[in-house]
Amino acid sequence: MAQGVGGLTGFEQPSGSFRTLLGRRSECAALDALLQGVRGGRSAVLVVRGEAGMGKTALLDYTAESASDLRVVRAVGVESEMELPFAALHQLCGPMLDRLERLPSPQRDALGTAFGLRAGPAPDRFLVGLAVLSLLSELAGQRPLVCVVDDAQWLDQASAQALAFAARRLVAEPVLVVFAAREPSTELRGLPELVVQGLRDADARELLGSVVRWPLDERVRDRIVAETRGNPLALLELPRGRSPAELAGGFGLPDVPPLSARLEATFLRRVESLPDETRLLLLVAAAEPVGDPALVWRAARHLGLGIEADDSAGAAGLLEIGGRVVFRHPLVRSAVYRAAPVPQRQKVHAALAEVTDAEVDPDRRAWHRAQATSGPDEEVAAELERSAGRAQRRGGLAAAAAFLERAVGLTLDPARRAQRALAAAQAKHLAGAPDAALGLLAAAQAGPLDDLERARLDVLRAQIAYSQNRGSEAPQLLLRAAKRLESLDVGLARETYLDALWAARFAGPLARGGGVLEVAQAALAAPVSLRPPRAPDLLLYGLATQFTRGYAAGVPTLQQAVSAFRGRSMSSEEALRWLWLAGEAAVVVWDDESWDLLTARHLQLAREAGALSVLPVALTLRIGAHTLTGRLLAAAQLIQEARTLTEVIGSYLPPYGPLILAAWRGREVEASNVIDQTLR
Repeated sequence: MAQGVGGLTGFEQPSGSFRTLLGRRSECAALDALLQGVRGGRSAVLVVRGEAGMGKTALLDYTAESASDLRVVRAVGVESEMELPFAALHQLCGPMLDRLERLPSPQRDALGTAFGLRAGPAPDRFLVGLAVLSLLSELAGQRPLVCVVDDAQWLDQASAQALAFAARRLVAEPVLVVFAAREPSTELRGLPELVVQGLRDADARELLGSVVRWPLDERVRDRIVAETRGNPLALLELPRGRSPAELAGGFGLPDVPPLSARLEATFLRRVESLPDETRLLLLVAAAEPVGDPALVWRAARHLGLGIEADDSAGAAGLLEIGGRVVFRHPLVRSAVYRAAPVPQRQKVHAALAEVTDAEVDPDRRAWHRAQATSGPDEEVAAELERSAGRAQRRGGLAAAAAFLERAVGLTLDPARRAQRALAAAQAKHLAGAPDAALGLLAAAQAGPLDDLERARLDVLRAQIAYSQNRGSEAPQLLLRAAKRLESLDVGLARETYLDALWAARFAGPLARGGGVLEVAQAALAAPVSLRPPRAPDLLLYGLATQFTRGYAAGVPTLQQAVSAFRGRSMSSEEALRWLWLAGEAAVVVWDDESWDLLTARHLQLAREAGALSVLPVALTLRIGAHTLTGRLLAAAQLIQEARTLTEVIGSYLPPYGPLILAAWRGREVEASNVIDQTLR
């Protein structure tokens, strides 16, 4: 319900009879008062006005949902239908036409002709307006009526005239008419208005956090909030246009595909008309990812720029440097950076590296040094590798992946380059960038790797294939890699068998070689480590036993495995990799308490680590746990998060979450559609 044409704004906790939109408490209170008046027999009209993406549609949705005890009719202005007289009016009045015969004959004939129900000359607009007024009054005589009209700026003129005419003449009828428009048309001017503006910073941060639940640098978060100016749709859409690395800590270049090529071109023309010094200052601000004014000014002075460059940028309405560096629109930043020649970008990054404190912010300094470097540089590459280690320890997988990827490009030694490429590919995979990971694997494969490294490369390639499309090739690739690892690393071999076993179970009869039974038999025949079995070893043995000898035979070991995973004796890396499967094992042995605990812990770990390739699976399993324990609202919120996430990282996961929730809610048509989509 939270998402509509005008953008998602999110909900706070229940307030009264219905949940209040995040950051829109006063607006919802105003709408509630109007609805209460209609229930008491009073009429009202309101124009909800605000720029695109401010959440006007969400407020209309709120109105409709809050009026569940009233009769609600809706219409939406359509830009392509603006030339069709009475098109929008037909949308709104269509459900009422069974009452057309009750109208006075002149009104009945006028409206019937307008809707093409009877032949005749062009109807008198005054009579059409009266007919709409009579129709609304007739319908409201049985139950109070709420009419919501979205995108009113795109109403055809005839519909806008008729609706405004009727709205102005409602007196004693229990009818509420609510329009939503960016700018009201001439016909709607003078009607009562509710102006919807940007969210306050605290609400904007909360909204952004509702869709970006993985690690996000606070300074990057603040910059996004500032540049979107609290526009809910922009807050929700902007992360979809940013790489995980750019979101994680700004360690991605602001040259992502534009959200609007036409808008960006407009900004770029304004930039190109500015003096050279002003354009250089804009580039400094664009290359500095967190909007730190002190840092930008230090770099500007290092480049010989003065305050007049800022005056010119401010006069052009493109940049504001105050308590924070804020571009007029996020697209200005990407346009400025994209248009700058590479040598100029390098010059700016070198200045930013020079003025960044190596003790306070070594990682950002390393990043700027790397972007300022045009050729191989082992010193900078090693510095990036150290930054990657720090980032990974604090849960910044996306930032670590960005550091390692750039380190590969700066490494000349073939063996070192291949090793860094393999590490970067692993980090990119976990951070939810499978295409970049595959490219890095190709770079690693071109270099000298030992047998174990090549086996790790094969495992990673199969894992990426499985995470991208849950494909039929993954079981065979993983099985082959597991057998190769038996003589190299027994522990890694058994982990790879576990991957292969579940991939084969998922693929079922579509698996190309490496079916469940074959993988299970190979896993049971594989060498066993001399040390006591770890939790993943127990999980592998229990599942393989179940697949080869039947359910009952595998239950005791699976119960031990679940207990071991609950014990928290493993590393966070192991837990991140296997807790989801331990949760599945808990379901298999009917241990609901462990299922709830393990899926909650796995989701928390995936979020904290920024493991975006793991997070969709963690979300899906948690959706199932929430649904089967009756927490349907929590499940619905996670479904929205999963959709946003898969769009950001470009991965695919069958819609098990939406399916189980639709089924549990008894929504047969919705569930059937999801089933058909999944089967196809």
